Amino acid sequence: MKQFYPEVQKKLGFGCMRLPMNDSEVDTAEMKKMVDMFLERGFNYFDTAHGYVGGKSEPALKECLTSRYPREKYILTDKLSTHHFNKEEEIRPLFESQLEACGVDYFDFYLMHAQDENIFAKFERCNAYQVAYGFKAEGKIKHFGISFHDKAEVLEKILKAHPEIEVVQIQFNYVDYEDPSVESRKVYEVCEKYGKPVIVMEPIKGGSLLALPDEAQKLYDALEGGSNASYAIRFAAGFDNIMMVLSGMSTIADMDDNTSYMQDFKPLSDQETEAVMKVVEIFKAQNLIPCTACRYCMEECPKGISIPDLFALLNAKKRFGNWNTDYYYNNIHTGEGRKASDCLKCGKCERICPQHLQIRDLLKDVAAEFEK
Repeated sequence: MKQFYPEVQKKLGFGCMRLPMNDSEVDTAEMKKMVDMFLERGFNYFDTAHGYVGGKSEPALKECLTSRYPREKYILTDKLSTHHFNKEEEIRPLFESQLEACGVDYFDFYLMHAQDENIFAKFERCNAYQVAYGFKAEGKIKHFGISFHDKAEVLEKILKAHPEIEVVQIQFNYVDYEDPSVESRKVYEVCEKYGKPVIVMEPIKGGSLLALPDEAQKLYDALEGGSNASYAIRFAAGFDNIMMVLSGMSTIADMDDNTSYMQDFKPLSDQETEAVMKVVEIFKAQNLIPCTACRYCMEECPKGISIPDLFALLNAKKRFGNWNTDYYYNNIHTGEGRKASDCLKCGKCERICPQHLQIRDLLKDVAAEFEK
């Protein structure tokens, strides 16, 4: 396995978007135990953002990690999020407040958060990348990168515009790997093309790959080995250009399980890979809409509605019920005049669909789910 940065000790990171909670507050007593176990077992990478856990993630890290351990014991990643600034002069005060909230003098990695085509345009207008480069020149961040939520072609545009980017954080798991609405494989391949190490978010798809259909669960049970989480995290970690896999752990049991198989990481065996691919097929077979994403319909749609992507999102929402599908619907695959409800009902798409889908009716279902 490649070693991208010598200070990053293992491939499992503590994602601090999902933390142990006691009602509406972070359970810092439990979190301290989790931090201690994580560090004791040789892991050192922590990931947060200003808005995580309603703004409570950064202060929790100060209480549970940075005030208790020497700075060289851990790697800390934070992010510049679009929700917290609207002009260039607001970026530095925000950044300084993040350092203070986390209790550190510098971040090891600082990422331009949740970049898609529209958010990237805002960051460009506000000179956010240039401001962050300044933080690096001042020694307040060691490594500069982005987290990304969009299609592969948009990532390529960003990497061409900013070759200074050192790392890219992407959504990557075995279900999304070939999903046309997320393009995990294609996005990963763009990172490889440009020589950018990858940090993985959502390896367990927000926990959705823990509770599996019975048929899929039997395949993993037959392996007589790891947890459902282990197959998902090890799938992601097994790719050569992946530097780090983040896991949002909420209990000491989560921490114990994840660190147990990632301490001495081994990629999936052929038998395990075969089981994972069969699980993917089981999920695919559950699709409510048998769209093959041939995209012929889009050649005919006068509104330019991204029909196959919207169908893929509805399928994912029904199977997994996680928030990311709403994000992709509202921020990636729709735009002015291109929502499911904007369908003109002209029927041109149905006349060319090889699967003979009732697309006009199905778009009503999409709108009902995502435009409530």
